[in-house]
Amino acid sequence: MDERTGGPTEYYWCLTDGKVVEAGGCRHADRLGPYSTVQEAQEALSKAAKRNEEWEGDERWKDD
Repeated sequence: MDERTGGPTEYYWCLTDGKVVEAGGCRHADRLGPYSTVQEAQEALSKAAKRNEEWEGDERWKDD
Protein backbone atom coordinates (compact mmCIF):
# COMPACT_ATOMS: atom_id res chain seq x y z
CA MET A 1 0.00 0.00 0.00
CA ASP A 2 1.34 3.40 -0.99
CA GLU A 3 1.37 5.57 2.13
CA ARG A 4 1.09 8.80 0.12
CA THR A 5 -1.97 7.85 -1.94
CA GLY A 6 -3.57 5.10 0.14
CA GLY A 7 -3.72 2.96 -3.01
CA PRO A 8 -1.67 0.01 -4.15
CA THR A 9 2.07 0.51 -4.56
CA GLU A 10 3.09 1.31 -8.13
CA TYR A 11 6.49 0.46 -9.55
CA TYR A 12 8.40 2.16 -12.38
CA TRP A 13 11.49 1.47 -14.45
CA CYS A 14 13.79 4.46 -14.03
CA LEU A 15 15.62 5.11 -17.29
CA THR A 16 18.35 7.24 -15.68
CA ASP A 17 19.14 4.84 -12.82
CA GLY A 18 18.44 1.59 -14.68
CA LYS A 19 16.44 0.11 -11.82
CA VAL A 20 12.95 -0.32 -10.40
CA VAL A 21 11.69 2.50 -8.19
CA GLU A 22 8.47 3.45 -6.48
CA ALA A 23 6.49 6.56 -7.45
CA GLY A 24 8.75 9.22 -5.91
CA GLY A 25 12.03 7.60 -6.87
CA CYS A 26 12.51 9.05 -10.36
CA ARG A 27 11.39 12.05 -12.44
CA HIS A 28 8.19 11.46 -14.42
CA ALA A 29 10.01 12.11 -17.70
CA ASP A 30 12.65 9.50 -16.89
CA ARG A 31 10.47 6.51 -16.05
CA LEU A 32 8.28 3.84 -17.62
CA GLY A 33 5.18 2.64 -15.86
CA PRO A 34 3.33 2.33 -13.62
CA TYR A 35 3.47 -1.42 -13.12
CA SER A 36 1.75 -3.50 -10.46
CA THR A 37 4.78 -5.60 -9.56
CA VAL A 38 8.54 -5.26 -9.39
CA GLN A 39 8.90 -8.02 -12.00
CA GLU A 40 6.66 -6.19 -14.49
CA ALA A 41 8.73 -3.04 -14.02
CA GLN A 42 11.96 -5.01 -14.55
CA GLU A 43 10.60 -6.21 -17.91
CA ALA A 44 9.65 -2.68 -19.04
CA LEU A 45 12.50 -2.17 -21.54
CA SER A 46 12.08 -5.55 -23.22
CA LYS A 47 8.32 -5.01 -23.39
CA ALA A 48 8.81 -1.56 -24.98
CA ALA A 49 11.33 -2.95 -27.48
CA LYS A 50 8.95 -5.73 -28.49
CA ARG A 51 6.09 -3.25 -28.89
CA ASN A 52 8.29 -0.98 -31.03
CA GLU A 53 9.18 -3.88 -33.32
CA GLU A 54 5.50 -4.71 -33.74
CA TRP A 55 4.66 -1.10 -34.58
CA GLU A 56 7.52 -0.82 -37.08
CA GLY A 57 6.04 -3.77 -38.97
CA ASP A 58 2.49 -2.41 -38.88
CA GLU A 59 1.49 -0.69 -42.13
CA ARG A 60 -0.88 1.63 -40.26
CA TRP A 61 2.14 3.36 -38.69
CA LYS A 62 4.14 3.94 -41.88
CA ASP A 63 4.66 7.63 -42.59
CA ASP A 64 7.20 7.60 -45.42
